Amino acid sequence: MSLLIRSFAALLLTLSLPLSAAPMHSQFLPPDDLTLRDAEPEQQQLLQVTDYSVVVGAQRQSNQQPIPVTSSLMIRLKGKSLNKGATITQVLVSFDGESKSLKKPLYDEKSKTLNLFYPLAQYRVVIDLLRNDTVYVQFLSYANGHIWADLHTGSVRAR
Repeated sequence: MSLLIRSFAALLLTLSLPLSAAPMHSQFLPPDDLTLRDAEPEQQQLLQVTDYSVVVGAQRQSNQQPIPVTSSLMIRLKGKSLNKGATITQVLVSFDGESKSLKKPLYDEKSKTLNLFYPLAQYRVVIDLLRNDTVYVQFLSYANGHIWADLHTGSVRAR
């Protein structure tokens, strides 16, 4: 009888596994109208943010004329990886108020750092998320060159 119970338990476990290896937080992805995400991701990094710090920097290169002064605004996120095989250890979120287009998300395997770029207008939204909710960082890359990265909360009940 124990063999029958073990076989039944194995069958239930097999049936409970997902049929495809869809991204863990796929419910937070926008519609894929252009079918850019029609295949399984080659790489997925999912991090739950546990700590963050805001870095406001200034740089002045004195060897150039006229002297350019640049100022950066960045949020450094740290947390714990949530998916098997994830190697991400930190996320640097940079904000740009001057460029016409943003740089694409970039994951550096050597430093285990994900770099995200947002317009300066999104700074307040990101800070509000970090202060009020559990925040996740998701990074997906596909064989066709498509890259998706986001910051999102879990499901939150409306008040």
